[in-house]
Amino acid sequence: MLCRAGVAAQGPQPEDDRELPSARPKTAPRPAPVAKGYRKGEETRRRILEAALREFGAAGLAGATTRRIAHEAGVNLPALTYYFGGKEGLYLACAREIVSEYQRRMLVMLTSVRISLDQQEATPQTARASLKLVLDSLVDLQIAGRQSDIWMSFVLREIAEQGPAFDLLFEQLWAPGVDLIADLICCISAVPPGSTAPRLQALLLVSSLTAFSLARPIALNYLKWTELGPARIAEIKAVLARQVDEIASTPGWR
Repeated sequence: MLCRAGVAAQGPQPEDDRELPSARPKTAPRPAPVAKGYRKGEETRRRILEAALREFGAAGLAGATTRRIAHEAGVNLPALTYYFGGKEGLYLACAREIVSEYQRRMLVMLTSVRISLDQQEATPQTARASLKLVLDSLVDLQIAGRQSDIWMSFVLREIAEQGPAFDLLFEQLWAPGVDLIADLICCISAVPPGSTAPRLQALLLVSSLTAFSLARPIALNYLKWTELGPARIAEIKAVLARQVDEIASTPGWR
């Protein structure tokens, strides 16, 4: 999923990636220049992406500046063009980075759950257990993860503003996850796939996690919590599990 959007086929290496010559004895073995240059280039690319995710998440595509991104990444401005082809190419690369990391952490588990649903192997009981597992994993990724605030700021801003990465994030990140949760709720409540109530419930469950990512200061202040350590994360998961247990278990739920 990671790719080099808009990388120039040729061109000078950015100043940040040039290596200074070193005095090395003639008898010393020479390092492999291609491998070393590639590693250094990947490190530079990573620094740019991390800085860009913070800047775009805070200011959006329109408000972010490549000058600030370059400064935070410790590179010169031409490096952004060399690696990403410009501001919008860098923005799309940030979206692909988020999707790639999400898939790396979640894809195996989500695929297994999807197969059980598609092959009609899931029962209401196994679907309920799978839904709890999916929500627990989303909490770990979106709330407890080291970069969760940065990622969620980027994703939610892009979803709201519908910029150049909207289709990518909606089709590869947002919609498949909500669809899976809605289908699990359909299985739990024995209603046809695509019914409105399970889709609404899925949206509400997923959207509730933003209270502890983008709106974390508000949530912490309201709950009088000072931090979101392991004990607090466990509390959040327990409340979500109780919400899953209540699906289709109370009269008039549908």
